[in-house]
Amino acid sequence: MTATAIAINCSLAKSSERPSSTDAMIGVLRDAFQPKGVHIAETLRIADFNVPPGVSSDEGEGDDWPAIREKILQHDILVFGTPIWMGQISSIAKRVLERMDAFLSETDDAGRMPSYSKVAVAAIVGNEDGAHWASSQLFQSLNDTGWTIPAAATCYWVGEAMGSKDFKDFEDTPDKVAETADMVASNAAHLANLLKGTPYPG
Repeated sequence: MTATAIAINCSLAKSSERPSSTDAMIGVLRDAFQPKGVHIAETLRIADFNVPPGVSSDEGEGDDWPAIREKILQHDILVFGTPIWMGQISSIAKRVLERMDAFLSETDDAGRMPSYSKVAVAAIVGNEDGAHWASSQLFQSLNDTGWTIPAAATCYWVGEAMGSKDFKDFEDTPDKVAETADMVASNAAHLANLLKGTPYPG
């Protein structure tokens, strides 16, 4: 059975407010995954939901995280999308990682977190430097909370600092971004299918 994927967009803006370059990068990965037989089922714009601060899987009345968490864990691959703000991942991305901290205490009888045998990759965009720092922030936190990171797991684009061109403004995807997306998708699909067939024993 082929692995499935879901994406989250940790843009600071809601879907109704403005188009998202992070969505555009997730779209590049969506196109790269399709020839590998992997479909990104949906993209969840986290800003559209109420995800309060905390380190549990349910922070009480009005918390949308439990439903988001359930959707994420139904899939084998997580595409974690974030813009770069002040050289770092967005505050919403940090909040998602903080909520995933609950996985540490949600292990099964073999000591495996809910995210074990699931793969995570990153989609990062920004008009400033920081893509490598952002991916290092993401991947250490995701690895700490049980996700598996494949080789070449980041697809990113950074424009001129304070420049006027955003990634979403490109009519055609830059060649290097497309090449990188293909490698990210290939490695992630390969690893996710292996782990789907033979999960970690714990």
